[in-house]
Amino acid sequence: MQGSAQLIKGKNYTASELMAITTCKEFKDWEVAFVGIGIPLVAGILAKRLHAPNLSIVYESGSIGPEKLRVDFNVGDSSAADGALSLTSEWRVFGDLQGGYYHIGVLGGAQIDKYGNLNTTAIFGEGDYRRPKVRLPGSGGGNDIGSSVGRVVIMMRLEKHRFVPRVDYVTTPGFLDGSPGARERAGLLGGGPVAVVTSKGVFRFDPDTGEMYLQTIYPGVEVEEIRSQVGWDLKVAGNLALAPDPSGEELAALRAADPANLILGGAEARKSLSGLDQFVDLTLKNAR
Repeated sequence: MQGSAQLIKGKNYTASELMAITTCKEFKDWEVAFVGIGIPLVAGILAKRLHAPNLSIVYESGSIGPEKLRVDFNVGDSSAADGALSLTSEWRVFGDLQGGYYHIGVLGGAQIDKYGNLNTTAIFGEGDYRRPKVRLPGSGGGNDIGSSVGRVVIMMRLEKHRFVPRVDYVTTPGFLDGSPGARERAGLLGGGPVAVVTSKGVFRFDPDTGEMYLQTIYPGVEVEEIRSQVGWDLKVAGNLALAPDPSGEELAALRAADPANLILGGAEARKSLSGLDQFVDLTLKNAR
């Protein structure tokens, strides 16, 4: 997430690191988690190292329960199989997902609306689905995860063009139109989104209306700064929480999970790496 890799003013951590640490707390021990590549995977690795050693991570490529020494860069990376309980097919893991066997999934998106619906299909602009302003990658496994997993955590950079009153296209359903029972009427198995972890704070969802509200703010961030980046009249919790600074243990475990800072550090960190040998050396050093 470009722009989230710089240190927060007066702190020894970045917004990306705080996002990963915040997300890792959403994972529970003995759960099965369907996660994607990037910060969600870093958060899953961190959770296993800190408080959920029996968490089982599942990749859409068919790897179940790997014991990670380092982050992967795609779901077909050979290291996705490190210590795995099982290597099976994409068909099988998505079949299990639709059967309700996964407790939590982590997603991102280009747009999100106040009911947690995600768009990764197209930004219309002045056009429509057939002639959009921007054509995006599409669902991948996003719709399957958002429809069927027990609960969903969404990770996104907070920007007004991303947080919109209504997404241009519902790729992955949140609480649809916010009406009571909307997900159940649509035949969706999963419980829907429970948190939106951003670069400025954390949003939750009202259980009665399905509407997103601000629950936690990061150090050094003002509520009005967040309101200005949201495209609707944002509600704020009466007991608005301040995210605690990460502990030294949390930061050390996080940085060991991404030893070359390739995920959390963004493009600049990737440019600074001299080559594969340096990456392997950093990985082995931090895995000991």
